[in-house]
Amino acid sequence: MPGNSSGLTVGVLGGMGPEATVDFMARVLAATPASCDQDHIHLLVDHNPGVPDRHAAIAGTGPGIGPELAAMARRLETAGADFLVMVCNTAHAFAGDIRAAVSIPFVSIVDVVMDAVREHPAATVGVMAADGCLQSGLYQQALVAAGREPVLWTAREQERFMALLWRIKAGDRDPGIRADLRALAASLEFAGAELLLAGCTEIPLFLSRGDTGADLLSSTDLLVRRTIELALKP
Repeated sequence: MPGNSSGLTVGVLGGMGPEATVDFMARVLAATPASCDQDHIHLLVDHNPGVPDRHAAIAGTGPGIGPELAAMARRLETAGADFLVMVCNTAHAFAGDIRAAVSIPFVSIVDVVMDAVREHPAATVGVMAADGCLQSGLYQQALVAAGREPVLWTAREQERFMALLWRIKAGDRDPGIRADLRALAASLEFAGAELLLAGCTEIPLFLSRGDTGADLLSSTDLLVRRTIELALKP
């Protein structure tokens, strides 16, 4: 039976990192209610691993990435995207460059996550995120504005997370990574976090709900859900 292919086309700024982008696409595919090919969502993906290091850009030790993200956004709009998403939390520090470059909506993963946070009764939120994301204050500022208290790792724990992140990006699939992420999640719970936020799209490659004592919000899964809702909206 022919499907309904009248939904919106999604432009995906990806490649930051590559596997997280593929994971996002796979989750969109799995979560889309479809009985045939034509029921699935049209994704235009700019899978660009050549975007410079986001953490260095935010720290001021490397080239800025705003122009590259703007160019990606324009390419996707020109190709026919109706709205944009980006599979990297840290790169959202440059969301303004994306919005200024196009006339179509850019759906922020931070806004999507915060919508879910506001629906949760937790007063304290443990932020599991990379250096650049934390340095830019993306989630800390949003949480405070929403009346929630952000809980962060110690400097040593943050270093441990970044070491795990680089291993994941390098293709390391040692099962010990999952155990280490669970331990880091538990440290935030011990520090008082009533809710955990996976604010890095590499985290869901290893950690999922049920791996932590406190509820875990996955920025990837929340973006997947919002993407499907918008793309299939009547």
